[in-house]
Formats: sequence, C-alpha cells, structure tokens
Amino acid sequence: MTSDRAVWRLRDVKRSIVEIRALLGGKSFEQAQAESVTRAAFERFLEILSEASRHIPDNWKREYAAIPWRQVADLGNHLRHAYHRSDAEALWSIYEDDLDPLEAAIDAMLITHDPEASP
Repeated sequence: MTSDRAVWRLRDVKRSIVEIRALLGGKSFEQAQAESVTRAAFERFLEILSEASRHIPDNWKREYAAIPWRQVADLGNHLRHAYHRSDAEALWSIYEDDLDPLEAAIDAMLITHDPEASP
C-alpha cells in the first residue's frame, strides 16, 4: 500500500472521530439511545473508523502500541455481523474513554506522514 492510501485511511479515522463527537456532543447516554438515527449513525461512524484502521500500516501502529488495534479492527466486524447483540453501554464507553487516545495517535501519525497536516 502506498503511504498516500494509508494517509487517506488516517483521515477517514479522524473524520469519523470528529463526526462522532459532533453527533454525540452534549447528549447523555439515555438521549443518544432514545434516538434510533443517532444510534445508527454512531455505529456507522465506528464501522468506518474500524475498517479504515485495518489499512494503517503495521509499522505505523507499532509506534502506538497502547492502542488496541486488533480490537479497533474487530469492532466493525461485530457491528456488521452481530448488530442485534450490540452492547450500547460498551459502545458508549468507546465514545467516552477510547476516542481521545485513538485520536491522539491518529493526529500524531498524520503529523508524521501527511504532508498536508499542520503541526
């Protein structure tokens, strides 16, 4: 894979994180769960984030070993194939606890690998 394609995938992850924050910002768990379109959009952005993460080169991921990359990649499979068993509280926990460290890793990768990224 060219590094250009990998950078596109980094941007896809970043864009999904930004969209999730815009979608859920200011909402409680209960509010988000009560809105079926919000739930569906949240899950879709997680799927995109998950799929894009699969295309980030392993040597780039190794620099950010604190991120559970396998779990990030597996999340999309779970959402696609076991959608009827999605754990809403676990997904909300991703929003509250896991997006910040993932975003920090993605931002650092973009600074290193994306000529268009500003420090």
